[in-house]
Amino acid sequence: MFKSLTNHDELSIKQKIIFHQSIFSLLSLTKKGQIKLICGYHEHMNTPLIHKTLLRLADSLPKGARLLGLDVGSKTIGLAVSNSDLTVAAAIDTIRRIKFAKDFEQLKNIIEGRSIGGLVIGLPISMDGTEGPACQSIRQFGTNIVERMDINITFWDERLSTSAVQRFLTDEADMTRKRRSEIVDKLAATYILQGAINSLWELRNNT
Repeated sequence: MFKSLTNHDELSIKQKIIFHQSIFSLLSLTKKGQIKLICGYHEHMNTPLIHKTLLRLADSLPKGARLLGLDVGSKTIGLAVSNSDLTVAAAIDTIRRIKFAKDFEQLKNIIEGRSIGGLVIGLPISMDGTEGPACQSIRQFGTNIVERMDINITFWDERLSTSAVQRFLTDEADMTRKRRSEIVDKLAATYILQGAINSLWELRNNT
């Protein structure tokens, strides 16, 4: 018999995901053998609201503002929010996508209702470190947001985030496929945001 998931269980799963996160390298080798940091900057996105690094995003936040993590898919947008100290991410919701205008209105309500100062949007970079059409689509999604409201954003490498969460829910949480589908997107957003937060603290401690 499958276990049911209570709110307490969901919190435990979120905590376990944090501790069980695979430590994906933030560095990848370019074709020339040079090392580059996988981050949110792209030469075609020069708006000041789209930040090159997590540190710049964090420095742009008003005092006490939170971060909102997004796992953007073709049918859903998983959401996770940080605390005001930027130490912990928690899953909050999943938006069922209709069209951008309606999706944006839902996002805007959450941003304004939860004191969100910045967005961390998962970027589906290929395993070899290159960016394909999916990344271009996500970057355009971010651009569309900042064209409609003043909100700081950056992008974060989300490689394997959904598959890692799926694997955890299957192997350790013993969930049905239906229940997994209901929470996987917002837990993937939690995975993305927590990874970004952890990296932010590491960067601050090393500067």
